[in-house]
Amino acid sequence: MTDRMQVEQLVRELHAARVDGSLERLCGLYAEDARLRIAGSTDGKPIAIEASGIAEIRPWLSILVKTFRLTQYMILSLSVDLPRATAHWQVDIHSKITGVAVPTELVDLLDVRGGRIATHTEFFVPLSANPARMAGRSPG
Repeated sequence: MTDRMQVEQLVRELHAARVDGSLERLCGLYAEDARLRIAGSTDGKPIAIEASGIAEIRPWLSILVKTFRLTQYMILSLSVDLPRATAHWQVDIHSKITGVAVPTELVDLLDVRGGRIATHTEFFVPLSANPARMAGRSPG
């Protein structure tokens, strides 16, 4: 049985691997039969990714790592209700293709089984329209 601290550490490792751009570390966090969903929009265009099994997940994670660099990582909240975890975080996403950086807010919903990610749903929204965030100040 995975305990609360292990699940919290798994979420932190997931984020660290994303920020570091480490494909191997990322893939090692998912169960062989895991499911991944990513949903959001950028420039008014919806983005949706769905993959089942590490063989389908790996190419998507590879694209994310090759295309984007993450900086200014900050976890806003993390809650664990075994076997689930919810993480609310923000990061600046830099396109390695265009050079554009976009402040982005994300929410990860995870189900954990056997110490690995069984399901991962991620929602994201760019914050470029938020002047307070762009100036490095927190709103409110």
